[in-house]
Amino acid sequence: MTQYFLAVNTGSSTTKLGAFDVDGPEAQPILRARLRHGSADSEIRVWDAEGRSLPAPPPVRSGRRGDAVVDVLTWLEGKLETPARAVGHRVVHGGPHFREPVILTPEIGRALRALAPLAPLHQLPALDLAAKIGKARPNLPQALAFDTAFHHGHDPVVDRLGLPRSYEAHGLRRFGFHGLSYEYLAGRLRQLDPSVARGRVVAAHLGSGASLCALLDGRSVDTTMGATPLDGLLMATRCGSIDPGVILYLQQTLGLDGARLSDLLYEHSGLLGVSGLSGDMRVLLQSDAAPARDAVELFVFRVAREAAALAGTLGGLDGVIFTAGIGENCPEVRAAICERLAWLGVQLDSAANRRGDTQISTPGSGVAVWVLPTDEEQMIALHTRQAIALVESAGQPFAERLA
Repeated sequence: MTQYFLAVNTGSSTTKLGAFDVDGPEAQPILRARLRHGSADSEIRVWDAEGRSLPAPPPVRSGRRGDAVVDVLTWLEGKLETPARAVGHRVVHGGPHFREPVILTPEIGRALRALAPLAPLHQLPALDLAAKIGKARPNLPQALAFDTAFHHGHDPVVDRLGLPRSYEAHGLRRFGFHGLSYEYLAGRLRQLDPSVARGRVVAAHLGSGASLCALLDGRSVDTTMGATPLDGLLMATRCGSIDPGVILYLQQTLGLDGARLSDLLYEHSGLLGVSGLSGDMRVLLQSDAAPARDAVELFVFRVAREAAALAGTLGGLDGVIFTAGIGENCPEVRAAICERLAWLGVQLDSAANRRGDTQISTPGSGVAVWVLPTDEEQMIALHTRQAIALVESAGQPFAERLA
């Protein structure tokens, strides 16, 4: 059996897994799985490389994410008759220092845990899961790939906050997130349309978490998320950009402490807060309730407004990419966003949009519009291979790295 890496993409309520063959120049999928976590149960689905569901997924322990992922790893090793070469994890926040994938060590783990206040929904779950795997497989190398890494290299003015400069010593600046998704999309667009990929593109990762990225010749030059994944667009349960004075009012006048503020802004705002119904765009689109329509309209408005702002950073617009749950599966939302961007030259092919074609702009559109499924797990696998190769080239045994 060929060597393979297990890519682990830890979300707030789901964990996506992918086993990838890494013997060739690209990471080729072998199996994929999705774990959905509840208070008492862990539901799992598994697909083969062609996307066909496997009729007998592995049994997993209920409730605890780490136990369930270890169960999947054990099942996978038995099914493929060989242990994994390494496990790679998506880590949302790499801070100012982690710009390349790395092998997890205790020291690196402690440094990344210190960033948890800047990404409370994602940072500790990913690191805790890695710790669980490390306990079950102490000699198995684990690599970390960072969502923030793709956005390093911005012009400093893009990432600077309007705070006293002394706070920069605390690592407070804009970082940007969803970098693994944007890195994949940039590469995919180079395959589909090299001329547009060399130009000015706004990529829209629209899911439960949502952001936009300005790509210039495939590089990130600006993005909507800032120091934390709370910033930018309206999201499923996150508020996005908000007047800081509102935060002060909630704290000083309405008496919300830090814990209640965090819960409000991360878990009870966004589409859920505005609609009072759900943070799921599918539910809102099916509802006739006025607050649900208000939430969808606000989401569309904010995406279009921020896309236009990123076009300003780019100095024009040659392409738009939609991806993730809403971007890939909600033609009504794509159409409404494109209608608001018509002044920039976007012309939507309505039939192609309804079908969910790969390209949904008209032949005469001044801006090419694409719907591209993202693949963060593939990027995790590729970054894991990069991290493994760096250590092997240095000739340092993994046992020393993991100690």
